[in-house]
Amino acid sequence: MNQTPRRKMGRLRTAAMVVLACLASPAFADAPPSQGDAPVPLLWKVSDDDNAVYLLGSFHMLKPADYPLARDVDGAFADAESLMFELSPDEMGPALSTQMMQAALRSDGKSLRDDLDAATWTMLEAYAGKNGMPIANLAAFEPWFVGLTISVTEMMRQGLDPKIGLDAHFMEQAKAAGKPTSGLEQAMDQITLLDGMDAVEQRQFLKEVLEQAEKGPGQTEKLHAAWRRGDAAMLWEEMAAEMKREYPRLYQRINVDRNDNWVPKIEKRLTESSSDDTLVIVGALHLLGSDGVVEKLRKRGYRVERICSACKVP
Repeated sequence: MNQTPRRKMGRLRTAAMVVLACLASPAFADAPPSQGDAPVPLLWKVSDDDNAVYLLGSFHMLKPADYPLARDVDGAFADAESLMFELSPDEMGPALSTQMMQAALRSDGKSLRDDLDAATWTMLEAYAGKNGMPIANLAAFEPWFVGLTISVTEMMRQGLDPKIGLDAHFMEQAKAAGKPTSGLEQAMDQITLLDGMDAVEQRQFLKEVLEQAEKGPGQTEKLHAAWRRGDAAMLWEEMAAEMKREYPRLYQRINVDRNDNWVPKIEKRLTESSSDDTLVIVGALHLLGSDGVVEKLRKRGYRVERICSACKVP
């Protein structure tokens, strides 16, 4: 069935948020006690003859009820001597927010209003007024940054918190356990990815974010629930498959190119005799489908199995 442009951009907004929400997480906090069952993990073990890499799919913003995690995840952390993230914990600080703002500041002599049609500008004025965001401050930035700011604001309003996202949780756990950590890419790589969206994509992104804010939390709740169920098929379809069909260039940059850059770095942990077991934690999108890190490593001849005690056996 054909999708309307508005719904297509809804998928684009969701995929971009899942991949990039970690940029809004400059500080860590301990997760409160759980109020429900442990999420079913998106966890795979990739191994050769002497060591292993665990691949864990993250949701970058979580709720207190998402903790504690499944025993399978705790076991992978206990077995791993080191951890890898999209970004090194050393880059997750106030300087990251400053870098983002500097990249998003306009340098073309125009303002945000020049980029937007009248209807979108009116929606933005209404949202800013309702939420105490000075419109003059927003107008100094490019549309992608304003859209990202509003997206994170809305997700936090729904109870999702970057300070207790899966990445932040394990960064804190690694620090407490004295386990070394590293990043698969640099913070500027992610910022350049956002700042590299073309003018049309940025306008559509901001417009969709504003429309989604008016509609409520339905789509985000659907994705969060799928992550809790460990529903790889649904997450693939909702986060990636349609984006791949409708926005192949952006999908290539957000997902495929980054995965291709990461795989050799992950594989090095398997091929180096000096490397011990490693836990790799990245956005769930990067592990799913034929373009995902899991299948790319499987095609290189490694043993791959999903670790999921709670999954139903076919």
